[in-house]
Order: sequence, then structure tokens, then C-alpha cells
Amino acid sequence: MDVSATPAATALTLGPKVPSDREKLTAAAKQFEAIFVRQMLASARATSFGKDGLFGQMDQTFVQMRDDRFAEIASQTGALGLAKQIENHLAALLPADAAKTQGAK
Repeated sequence: MDVSATPAATALTLGPKVPSDREKLTAAAKQFEAIFVRQMLASARATSFGKDGLFGQMDQTFVQMRDDRFAEIASQTGALGLAKQIENHLAALLPADAAKTQGAK
């Protein structure tokens, strides 16, 4: 029995999945959006009213962790849409053969 000729055998790969250019672009755009949101939140909170809060430095650490998590969630869900706009704009710069095989998302 020749196992290599079966459709199931040809569909299996032993190596890691190599992401396409479009998948790499999508991931990079989401990462950029997360960085951008973090910077916006940090700038918005930069104003100090001379009050340290109840726990001082621990409050600042918690706020930073919360902002980081919010930025990650916002970029992964596409809530702001910035990553999608970046991806669409930069997708035009992908090689023509990659754009044809992957199609528009």
C-alpha cells in the first residue's frame, strides 16, 4: 500500500506553518495599533495633579498594566480600526504575485 499517494498524507506537513506576507502585515499592523494606543493613554495620563493616590507607585503600575491590556484588546479586536487601515494601505506594497494568491481580506 502506497501511503504517499493518499490525500490525507499530502495534506499533512511536519514543519511549522510559515506565515504569508499578508499574515505578517496583519500582525505588524495590530502591534503598531497597540503601541499607538499605549502611547495615547500614557499621554492622556501624563497630567499630574500632585496626588499620588492611596497606594502611590502601586497605583501607577496598575494603571500602566491596565492600559497595556486595554491596548492589546483594542488592537486584537479592531475596535479602533487603525490596524485595518494600515494593513490596507501597506498591502498595496506587497508583491503582485502574493496579492493574487492571498486575495483581499
